[in-house]
Amino acid sequence: MNSAAYIFTLFNPASCQYFCLIVVLSIIIYCTGIGIATTFLILVFACVWMHRKLKKIEEKEAKKKLFKRLLQQQLSSGKGSVFETKLFVTKELEKATDNFNESRILGKGELGTVYKGMQSDGTIVAVKKSNKIDRDQLLQFINEVLILSQINHRHIVKLLGCCLETEVPLLVYEFVSNGTLSQHLHDDPSAGMITWENRLRIAAEVAGALSYLHSCASTAIFHRDIKSSNILLDENYRAVVSDFGLSRSVAIDRTHLTILVGGTFGYLDPEYIRSGQPNDKSDVYAFGVVLAELLTGQEAVSSDKSDVGLVIRFLSSMKENRLFEILDKIVADEGLEEEILFVAKLVKRCLKLNARKRPGMKEIAAELEQLRRIKEGSIDKQNFQDGYCSISEKSDFCNVDLITEDTDE
Repeated sequence: MNSAAYIFTLFNPASCQYFCLIVVLSIIIYCTGIGIATTFLILVFACVWMHRKLKKIEEKEAKKKLFKRLLQQQLSSGKGSVFETKLFVTKELEKATDNFNESRILGKGELGTVYKGMQSDGTIVAVKKSNKIDRDQLLQFINEVLILSQINHRHIVKLLGCCLETEVPLLVYEFVSNGTLSQHLHDDPSAGMITWENRLRIAAEVAGALSYLHSCASTAIFHRDIKSSNILLDENYRAVVSDFGLSRSVAIDRTHLTILVGGTFGYLDPEYIRSGQPNDKSDVYAFGVVLAELLTGQEAVSSDKSDVGLVIRFLSSMKENRLFEILDKIVADEGLEEEILFVAKLVKRCLKLNARKRPGMKEIAAELEQLRRIKEGSIDKQNFQDGYCSISEKSDFCNVDLITEDTDE
């Protein structure tokens, strides 16, 4: 650093207060008669302290500028409309989260920790704080800002804004009050509150959100981390898809781009793992696993190392006509047999090893929504098959055994 830059640094507003403090301290020490040598040593230590303090400030400012620059680059290169993102101040979010108190933690993930916060006007928000700060993490946060700032869908979490003043960037979302689908299915003893009707609606809402991402956004968006812990529920069990850190917005002419495989074990599409090419059918596979969770109440991957996983268990049960042995009790008690078989067959289609043979999310969403309408119309068990077969002309379920099917390949 040259002398001019050093002088500028000393009288910079961020450092001027420290410089003045050292001058005042020096005068006090000298006037008390401690001596020139002692005063000199104290000044040296004070300067070292100030240098370290200024260095931290400079690093913080550099990170903030890097985040802003990368964010601006991403936004300027993006296509479609970008909604205005509110910039929150540090003190506002620290106060809202009680200085990120552990008692406010809503959940922890690989990328960050989410805290519950209350703004001064009483609005409840969810604040996501990165676990660490490096370029990769920064890009994932920026990616989430870019993706969510272009989306306005009632079943996709709403990004309210971000904070660039902290050492690590903070993202602020709408607060969804009832935890995650995973918590209700696997952790919460009151999981029975999720009725069969609610499970069908949750499935239809998530399918509708994914269909929107794949087909209705300005460019195709692949979520790449669909799982029950990334599906939030509100007090009415309305589903909200969250966590877009791994998502990708891919133009139609770039869908063959190969990138680093991302996702969660147990939900990862085998074909995606082999090829490294993200596509909409990888989200379809993960959605099929979530559907299997809704039917069985079982986790995608068990803590038991000898467990083969939900996908293999589910497909084996269908092949061996043992489906009803692994169903969640509330599903078996409340669901009509034809409804359950319909959803189970849909799971099997989503989990096909050959991605080309999987249905698209638009088709899946339409079928699940139609199933809900049939159910709401109080069609009795005898007439359900007729209504079921009218869902899609392409359906291969009609007039055939609802479990037996040709090879997955």
